[in-house]
Amino acid sequence: MLSPFLQGLGLGGGLIIAIGAQNAYLLSQGVRRNYPIQIATVCFLCDALLISIGIAGVGTIVASDPALGRLAAWGGATFLGWYGWKSLRSAMTGSTLEAQEQQQQPLRKILLTTLAVTLLNPHTYLDTLVLIGSIGGQFPADQRIFFWAGTMTISCVWFYSLALGARLLSPLFRRPHAWRVLDSLICLIMWSIAGSLLVRDISA
Repeated sequence: MLSPFLQGLGLGGGLIIAIGAQNAYLLSQGVRRNYPIQIATVCFLCDALLISIGIAGVGTIVASDPALGRLAAWGGATFLGWYGWKSLRSAMTGSTLEAQEQQQQPLRKILLTTLAVTLLNPHTYLDTLVLIGSIGGQFPADQRIFFWAGTMTISCVWFYSLALGARLLSPLFRRPHAWRVLDSLICLIMWSIAGSLLVRDISA
């Protein structure tokens, strides 16, 4: 049973650890010390839910619906484009960590934004529902739980490590230049994902 667990660990790690909208948002809020543990918990629970549904076989059905895929692509691209613009404005304005800490957002708003970054990004469904789900679904029924456990382990370790590790960067982000670089990077990540969604949909 070790083999399915290790395969889930490796596949989940390769997909989850890749820098994307979810990780970028968690990193930026972690540096701000703006509820990073709560954000990591939401990210992990969303992963757990979607991967579980995918392994159960729903991912294949979702992936086969072109209309649903197009709606997800354009909706996700719109949200990511808007969030990227917010980060770009922040980069142009410039700030320091002290100023960011004084302007902390309410927990409710942070959690809603986390859900939006996660669930409005079609890449989330591609990675969890479709890729991990379809591969996990190929294992015999008695081995799927071990594959699932492997993906859950790496998801949990990664998100909480990122949330806690971001705090170590706080001294660096007391410099305005470092904050401009981070916000610019967040903008590029969000816009590149949004662009890839639109290009893929138009060329499909």
